[in-house]
Order: sequence, then structure tokens, then C-alpha cells
Amino acid sequence: MELSTPAFDYARAFSRNIGWVTAAEQALLRSKRVAVAGLGGVGGLHVLTLTRLGIGAFNLADHDVFELPNFNRQAGAALDTIGRCKLEVTIESARAINPELEIRGFADGVTAGNLGEFLRNVDVYVDGLDFFAFEARRIVFAECSRLRIPVITVAPLGMGAALLNFLPGRMTFEEYFRWEGCSEDEMALRFLVGLSPAMLQRGYLVDRSAVDLAARRGPSTGMACQLCTGIAGTEALKILLGRGRVLAAPWGIQYDAYRCKAARTWRPWGNRNPLQQLTLAVARRELRRPARA
Repeated sequence: MELSTPAFDYARAFSRNIGWVTAAEQALLRSKRVAVAGLGGVGGLHVLTLTRLGIGAFNLADHDVFELPNFNRQAGAALDTIGRCKLEVTIESARAINPELEIRGFADGVTAGNLGEFLRNVDVYVDGLDFFAFEARRIVFAECSRLRIPVITVAPLGMGAALLNFLPGRMTFEEYFRWEGCSEDEMALRFLVGLSPAMLQRGYLVDRSAVDLAARRGPSTGMACQLCTGIAGTEALKILLGRGRVLAAPWGIQYDAYRCKAARTWRPWGNRNPLQQLTLAVARRELRRPARA
């Protein structure tokens, strides 16, 4: 017996959001466009979470394909998607939820050449770039600041998540992380410590050899990515609807499920903060220390 596919109805599909948002707010979310660059560990999950929130349009960028090492955390990674473009798979998954989505895809990833088009008519940018995508992240955040586009970045760290928002007229990415003139290894270190000044994840890393900044490699968990997307979706809702408190850098939040701890952090002057300088020095020393066999 063949089963017919029911007709899509936006109001019914997202009716269970009503109560936490009003019908008028749901209609407003439908009119919004969100940009996401990087559709791997957290980016693909962000797109699906925001689709289920009822966002009506996306600008999506990723040049990569799915591989077996993506299986532990990435939404679109499965045996039947190995070798397929993350952008293509993510668009299919999102449109399977809402076939009315308006999506602009950027199969070359986000670059200096397509940045203007990628951010055209965008209401908020949600960062999904790989941890080590230094140049792409630098240009996207700088252009968002110039265009006054709010930015949400939630990093999966250990078995938790660390949130930083960069809002129009407030502290910028460069003012906080201080990447200018740094080597890529130093950028990675400053990004890690800047994202998580409380370093809640530090105490339970059981194999330090898995962290290799020079090889652009680090451990990850699916739990952290799932926590990230819940936080990012909530921040996007607050920003797009203009209600609820939204913290901006130098304020941040880190929640660690393994340690059952949450921390609200405040680092005025970002990585120039004396306490942050001390944390960076400790992190450099630990990375230089040989890992135990």
C-alpha cells in the first residue's frame, strides 16, 4: 500500500512552538534570514534547529564533504552520505522539514570573493566554521561588524558549550580575541581560551595527545554539539524577536554537562585582560608539556 505524503502547512508544522512564542512572533521568524557558514560539527545542527524554530530563509556555506571521522558528532554524517557535499545534504534535510525554505547555497564555502553576497539581507549570522578556519572566521566576523549583523558563536568544548555573542556597536571579534600579528598556533590558543575563560572542560581531558594544534586536530563529542545548537537557537530567537536578555562580549557563558557546572564570564579587554593573560600562559605551558604515554 502506497502512503501519500501529506501537504505541508507551515502553521501546523510549527504549531507546538506557540506558547513559547506568539503567533505573531512565529510569523516574524518565518520572515527572517539566517546565515550559517560551516555545516559540520555544529553548523548542520544549527540549520536543522533553526528550521524547526520556523526560520524561513537561509544563506548556507560549506565546501567540504562528509567522511567517516564525522560520525561522532555531525548531523548529516551517515554511511549513505560519505563523499557527499555537506551543503547539499544539509539543504535536503532542512527542506524535508520545511519544503518552503528559501535557501542560497555557497558551495565554495565563505570567501573574500562571495562574502558580500553571503551576508546579503541577513538578520543574524550563526558561526559554524571549523575551529581552525582562521582567515574565514576573521573576515566573516569583521564584515558582520561593519554591516551591523549580530553574530552568535557557540563552541563545543569537551562535553559542554561556550557562548559568545558579538552585537552591533559592542566589542568586536578582533578587540576580544586579539589575533592581529599572531601565528596560527597562537590564534588557536587565543580562540580556545577566549571562548572559555573558565576552562571548565580542562579537568577531564584524559588523553592530551589527542590535542594537536600544529596538525589542526582535536577531540570532540556529539553531546557538546547538541548542547551548542540548543543555546544558539535560543540566542537567535531572542535576537530576532528582540526580547530576552542577550549577553555580548566581553560577557560569555560556559556550561559543562560532565562537571554539572555553569559559569558566566566577564573579560573586559578580552585576551588583553590580566587574568586572561595568566590563563593563556598556563595553557601554553600545558601544551608544551609532553603527553603521557
